[in-house]
Amino acid sequence: MEFLSEYGMFLAKTATLVVAVLVVTGGIVMLARRGEGRPESRGRLDIRHLNGIYDDMAFALKAAILSKKGFKQFRKERKTREKQREKTERRRVFVLNFHGDIRASALTSLREEVTAVLTVAQPEDEVVLRLESAGGLVHAYGLAAAQLLRIRDRRIKLTAAVDKVAASGGYMMACVADRIIAAPFAVLGSIGVIAQLPNFNRLLKKHDVDYEQFMAGEFKRTVTIFGENTDQGRRKFQEEIEDAHALFKDFVKAHRPGVDLERVATGEHWYGTRALESRLVDELRTSDDYLLDASAGADLYEVIYTGRKSWLARLLAHTGEALGRL
Repeated sequence: MEFLSEYGMFLAKTATLVVAVLVVTGGIVMLARRGEGRPESRGRLDIRHLNGIYDDMAFALKAAILSKKGFKQFRKERKTREKQREKTERRRVFVLNFHGDIRASALTSLREEVTAVLTVAQPEDEVVLRLESAGGLVHAYGLAAAQLLRIRDRRIKLTAAVDKVAASGGYMMACVADRIIAAPFAVLGSIGVIAQLPNFNRLLKKHDVDYEQFMAGEFKRTVTIFGENTDQGRRKFQEEIEDAHALFKDFVKAHRPGVDLERVATGEHWYGTRALESRLVDELRTSDDYLLDASAGADLYEVIYTGRKSWLARLLAHTGEALGRL
């Protein structure tokens, strides 16, 4: 009887746990579905006032290094500056960030950030893009560059700041800007197009595996990884690569007319100092230095759009954080 009693309690606890898990899971699913139609379900736009961050950093350092009298005087002067700043209408600098991968995944956030900025920006304002990308898919980076063209078309100054790399598709984006600044050893250029793929046709033949491909249209497929490639297909594919390169060069020429394309459009890349000599950039400077100087005469706002994650991704993220704390 004692065994049966303990076994019954075990079953009751197990059933309670299962029901609790089902209720929590059901609640999460309902909340996810309920939020699908709401505006906030599209994502979140965060705005950081960089002037305030710089002021807080200066405040912390002054508190540590000044005497009591000196710090008191500093606080008094700070309050005076803040009052003057509130009375004065200053231009605004909107700071965007783009960290690109081969698929230009950051484009999802960039297009939302550009749209948000264009709803409030005036001709006297400026957009600074902190750009970091080694390039990737032609159509993806073409669209990313087109998003930046929206800023130029509104006659709003656009500055591209490259601290590490803006090559290939990354440079396609950078060249849209009115001005490009780069760190001395940032990598820029790589104005070229590349495509490569393996071919397993001989391996399939060796194992008596047939590969069949059916097309309507002579060049619907030029080269393939499984079929036997023809010289005609290779020539056509090379033509397509050359055409993409020609479009890339025309795009750079339209936005950087001072660049000698015959010399720089070879697919090579250059470090910042050499890029300046080739007029691929306009100034050697880090984004941090540029923004710090700009903060003296303008209000700086960093705009960050975060896309909405699925409820399962959010649940896994929270679970991971909880486990990490444990």
